[in-house]
Amino acid sequence: MTDTNKTTNQQWGGRFSEPVDAFVARFTASVEFDQRMAKQDIQGSIAHGTMLAKVGVLTEEERDQIIQGLTEIEQEIARGEFEWSVELEDVHMNIEARLTQKIGITGKKLHTGRSRNDQVATDIRLYMRDEIDFLLEEVTRLQQGILSLAERNTDTIMPGFTHLQTAQPVTFGHHLMAWYEMAQRDYERLLDCRKRVNVLPLGAAALAGTTYPIDREMTAELLGFERPTYNSLDSVSDRDFAIEFTSAASITMMHLSRWAEELVMWASAQFNFIFLPDRFCTGSSIMPQKKNPDVPELVRGKTGRVYGHLMGLLTLMKSQCLAYNKDNQEDKEPLFDTADTLRGSLRAFADMIPAIEARSEHMYEAARRGFSTATDLADYLVRKGVAFRDAHEVVGKAVGFGVKEGRDLSEMTLEELQGFGAMIEQDVFEVLTLEGSVAARDHIGGTAPAQVKIAIERAKAELAKR
Repeated sequence: MTDTNKTTNQQWGGRFSEPVDAFVARFTASVEFDQRMAKQDIQGSIAHGTMLAKVGVLTEEERDQIIQGLTEIEQEIARGEFEWSVELEDVHMNIEARLTQKIGITGKKLHTGRSRNDQVATDIRLYMRDEIDFLLEEVTRLQQGILSLAERNTDTIMPGFTHLQTAQPVTFGHHLMAWYEMAQRDYERLLDCRKRVNVLPLGAAALAGTTYPIDREMTAELLGFERPTYNSLDSVSDRDFAIEFTSAASITMMHLSRWAEELVMWASAQFNFIFLPDRFCTGSSIMPQKKNPDVPELVRGKTGRVYGHLMGLLTLMKSQCLAYNKDNQEDKEPLFDTADTLRGSLRAFADMIPAIEARSEHMYEAARRGFSTATDLADYLVRKGVAFRDAHEVVGKAVGFGVKEGRDLSEMTLEELQGFGAMIEQDVFEVLTLEGSVAARDHIGGTAPAQVKIAIERAKAELAKR
């Protein structure tokens, strides 16, 4: 027999003629997951109480009692001594009930001039701001790791790919600096998202503001917000910032997943481009020889999880009329999980990437296969006065010959190459080497080792300003 007929009491039960069903209380409660915002809830309450005393709603003595009580509660939570109650529904009412238990009726005065609607909106923004600040540090650490590995491999030649087919030779350092640019955009997106997180909804109350003479600018300043929000209806119902954060997180996870795909391939016996340290891999329960790249594989898998949270939040908000609705309680779990997943994934990659070792001889050999200097030969012919389309055809025939013979362009004799174009001379072999090909693209953003080093130094200077 279940206990669904049991009842429970709520702090807000004055309007109701009977207590809420116990199952409904558990079903609607959020304390099991929103208690992670306890620090932010207390932070917001201290600022709110301080403001209420300044405008004369609370006495200074009441303010000090509230601040002391909340500080003690924060310490209880930190020590694991706080007793969370599902009957009290959420983090806010749990803390308020404990505060009233500690300091008496003064604890009930703290809620003057606010609602749980603007309170939770404030807590989420405070929480997200803290998370974004931590994630920005992790992205920075990731970028530093990328630069460290790139700096060791500015001259390490590898094949560049399009369609996963050998295209042109590049350097491993140049490839890694592409990763750096992706991470730089991730950093900028999070930083930009933080601007829209960092506005204060507290003071909007339930939806229409309050008749008390509150000072929202003061509260915003106390909490480090850039400014208060400008519309009370939007203040309590807006979750754009949560969607925007999850979108930014999805793009970052997409980048990590792309890198993971490359790492998984490169670590395979078929490529053998890199060595992943054992601490980032696991073995097989049945095949003794196996070394599985579980960290990048898992990050690749977690990407879909974050994508799902983004779609979930968009769907959550798509049919909500103004202002606050209980639907919005469903924003926290996907938001929290997104932050946790991104945090863990960034940490894993920031630890792993600088520990990667390039197998330069295998990369070089792979770059020699697939006629990766074919475009260089076409450019050489153009410099000799051949129209590019004609040069393209000449090189295509030379490649066809090389495929049949099993030889690279650089392995052909001058006479064989001249059979495809009489204007080809001895100096052609300077452009058919991998080193010459890479060095020739000596422009901003190019593959030349000198340009890769410049890019690394420019990136270091950017990071030093943070």
